[in-house]
Amino acid sequence: MEFLAQFLDQISWPIVIIACLTLGLAPFFPEPHIWEKLKMLMAGSLIKPIDIFDLLMHAAPFLLAAVKLAAMVFAPK
Repeated sequence: MEFLAQFLDQISWPIVIIACLTLGLAPFFPEPHIWEKLKMLMAGSLIKPIDIFDLLMHAAPFLLAAVKLAAMVFAPK
């Protein structure tokens, strides 16, 4: 657990935000790819392995941001 905390501390917030805005939302037109994949997930049509992989890759920066934020909030003082 200490390794994860150290790893998260080494990643700066500007890098995480840039990753969310670029990799997380790319391509931007006609709609962000992650939004398309989330709609497919809700519709039950996210079944191809490449689509699942694509969702995970576009969601990774947002998951990193969530874990980093949770570590900051719940870190022992």
